[in-house]
Amino acid sequence: MKGGVNELQILEAIRENKLLLSGSILILVFIALAVLAPFITLYDPNDVKVEIRLLPPGEQHLMGTDGFGRDIFSRIIYGTRYSLFLALAVVSVNLLLGLMIGSIAGYFGGMIDELIMRTVDVLLAFPNIILALCIVGVLGPSIPNLLVALVALGWVGYTRISRGLVLSIKEQGFIGAAKALGGSNMYIIVRHIIPNAFPSLLVLATLHVGHTILSIAALSFLGLGVQAPTPEWGAMLSEGKQFIFTYPHVMIFPGVAITFSVLSFNLFGEGLRDILDPRAREVLNV
Repeated sequence: MKGGVNELQILEAIRENKLLLSGSILILVFIALAVLAPFITLYDPNDVKVEIRLLPPGEQHLMGTDGFGRDIFSRIIYGTRYSLFLALAVVSVNLLLGLMIGSIAGYFGGMIDELIMRTVDVLLAFPNIILALCIVGVLGPSIPNLLVALVALGWVGYTRISRGLVLSIKEQGFIGAAKALGGSNMYIIVRHIIPNAFPSLLVLATLHVGHTILSIAALSFLGLGVQAPTPEWGAMLSEGKQFIFTYPHVMIFPGVAITFSVLSFNLFGEGLRDILDPRAREVLNV
């Protein structure tokens, strides 16, 4: 037995669901910008030209230039690669870890479940962003360390939710039938448990992409994430904060990019929830 719906139903639902359709369009736009960045931009995002620093938006530079004379439009477009793909990488790892660990805990129960869930309870006592700040502060600011910091606690929420889903799924008749037919524990987990738990977790993961984009931007803004001159939106905000009153365009455009990227995944997640799992709202509020 498999959960979810088929491809035709999803395509039909996308056309009818305005939230999902709007989110899908925005996400596709961001992906296209990231992939086609070299063909869309006219300037190197790291090309410093002090003689044209802090130009306002105009024909030559659509979004103006920053404090180093770099084209803001080019940096926004290239920044999509870092903000979007780093967030997707973090959420994907968290989702897979949480799904596997939670499935093992819920399926086997007993001491395994107790050990895993007590560990999860301890880790949940630490605020994610505070621990991320501590990890990056100790390891040093870099993209690999940023990923480690965001994964360190990101998986525990998925583990708790997937464990709850598995406790319900394993009582279903098709699980008993699979056992009666001689299916191994690993086969049942991979073939039956995970596919039925995945839709609810996918909705949560989609919503968490936006949250992760904000976390990456926040850490980069504080100088603990992606480092200059890399064109990442949070780092761009940090570099432009000194010009917030005199040349506000230096901060406005990166801020708008962050806002719309987060909005796109939130819209997509809300719409996806209604299609894949109408009961997911209750699950996500647990």
